[in-house]
Amino acid sequence: MKCLSRLLLCSFVALSVAGCATHPVSAPTQTQQAKIEATAPLLLISIDGYRADYIGRGLSPTLQQLAATGVHADSMQPSFPSLTFPNHYAIVTGMVPDHNGMVNNTMVDPQLGRFTLSDRKAVSNGLWWDQATPLWETADAAGLRTATMFWPGSEANIQGQYPDYWKPYDGKVTPDQRVDQVLAWLDLPADKRPTFITLYFDAVDHAGHDHGPDSPQVNQALQSTDEAMSRLVDGLRQRQLLDKINIIVLADHGMASVPLENSIYIDKLISMDDVDEVSLGVLAGFNPKPKHDFNAIEEKMEQPQQHMQCWDKTRIPKRFNYGANARVPRMVCLADVGWRITTTKYAEKHQGHISIGEHGYDNADPRMQALFVAHGPAFQSGIRFHHFPNVDVYPLMAHLLGVKANFSDGNYEDVKGMLKPEPEAAGQ
Repeated sequence: MKCLSRLLLCSFVALSVAGCATHPVSAPTQTQQAKIEATAPLLLISIDGYRADYIGRGLSPTLQQLAATGVHADSMQPSFPSLTFPNHYAIVTGMVPDHNGMVNNTMVDPQLGRFTLSDRKAVSNGLWWDQATPLWETADAAGLRTATMFWPGSEANIQGQYPDYWKPYDGKVTPDQRVDQVLAWLDLPADKRPTFITLYFDAVDHAGHDHGPDSPQVNQALQSTDEAMSRLVDGLRQRQLLDKINIIVLADHGMASVPLENSIYIDKLISMDDVDEVSLGVLAGFNPKPKHDFNAIEEKMEQPQQHMQCWDKTRIPKRFNYGANARVPRMVCLADVGWRITTTKYAEKHQGHISIGEHGYDNADPRMQALFVAHGPAFQSGIRFHHFPNVDVYPLMAHLLGVKANFSDGNYEDVKGMLKPEPEAAGQ
């Protein structure tokens, strides 16, 4: 088993060091080394909350250049719900949240209890994540080295495995430091160098929540994140890697403006004493309480409501691919775009700290659509690609790494058109 204690000895201060391995990195066999050398590195970058149309603001010149000389999708559709953890895990497993187990950022499991983003013990507990297998495990099993500069799930022991190199999430680590760590990993000797690497930026999402998607603060976050991207591109160019590494830059979801007054107070519709509250926000969830008539509550709430829809989990519209997982609450309520679901008590407690930008809404809404840009030796140059679901990224990445993809909800056929023709096909 890979040892967490090794990680705790490492520090982001020493960025000149290659980073922390969570287990001894054994020397690859000749066959494994040949495979590593024959496989172009793959760098998966998430810019959390980068809505598909943000790139049109002209504030991301580095990203625009990668798009102009690579592949730029019109947009990428998040899985439902369009929330951070569910979609980051969908991207690296190819499984929609209902199948990968990350059904919400806040959820309850019948055996494990409660999961929230701020609960470090839960976030690092692999039992929350083991309903699906992330790509770093599949790549590791195929003899490739892997590294994650932050990614939901990567600091958990999933099915007995971690990435070869990983970092526990720390929001204080600057974008430049994150980039420098990725470059340090790429500077490792060939037998220790990772072939699959992830990189995560979160400033755009934070600015969107705090100030709304149309704010000057979001524009500033777009610029500062692009400056970090420029640092990365320059570092790759200096290492003569820019044309040898496949890069995918994407987002987990978009962002919508939610005025402070656009709150649905669900405690004015049902008594909170009659239900177990699982989550509030864009997607609210409630479970039955013993000795309370939950059927009557559902019957009432499934009637037309202002600015939201509620369903028993068995009656959620099929297009959402949601409701079969045991972690999905018995009743879920989805706010209309531009609204939030809350309670009087919650609003009073968090007065002055309510997000005026949100996501988690209907994943087909234009404001929830995410960025997708790809660049590298495997990708065509200067093409605009069609809209596609984010679970398709997983089989695409498996193909790029030359590893066999696990069964997933993704479809490689949907996205293979963004790649250059295979040599055999080119000769026909």
